[in-house]
Amino acid sequence: MVTKLTSIRDPNFFNRPVTEVANDLIGKRFVYYNFSGIITETEAYGGQNDDASHASKGLTLRNKAMFGPPGHIYVYLIYGMHYCLNVVTQEEGSPSAVLIRGLLLPHINLNGPGKICKFLGISIKEYGLNLLNHNYVYIAQGIQCMHIKATPRIGIKRATDRLWRFIVVQNEV
Repeated sequence: MVTKLTSIRDPNFFNRPVTEVANDLIGKRFVYYNFSGIITETEAYGGQNDDASHASKGLTLRNKAMFGPPGHIYVYLIYGMHYCLNVVTQEEGSPSAVLIRGLLLPHINLNGPGKICKFLGISIKEYGLNLLNHNYVYIAQGIQCMHIKATPRIGIKRATDRLWRFIVVQNEV
């Protein structure tokens, strides 16, 4: 059983540029009911000015959460089989989100967004969940990572030149 950690309840943490939040989520702890792990990899998706973002072509039923308030969860299904967990950033109406790509749990390193959701049981039922006031699903303080590397995002075909993937340097966590 995971003991209650101090969650990040300040909406201003998430109400910032997506790349800042993506970088600052590295080392934070993601708590999901009885699981707690350190975030080791993220990718930023910057809304309508980012051709790789789901919001690049405007508001849809799928991406509606990205247009909502910061600190909420955006979950989507890829390839018809894998859910991906994202955290909405920036002010409401400015769609952007951070994809959680890596999570280090005790005894297991979940290195991929589909692996994270499958292992934890995250699905579309978490879509829109507010991380700022939920008692069992939230972001908490974690560890300070001194060496974070920014690289191009992976698994996309557009806007591949942006250094919007953030990953902790090996052996730091």
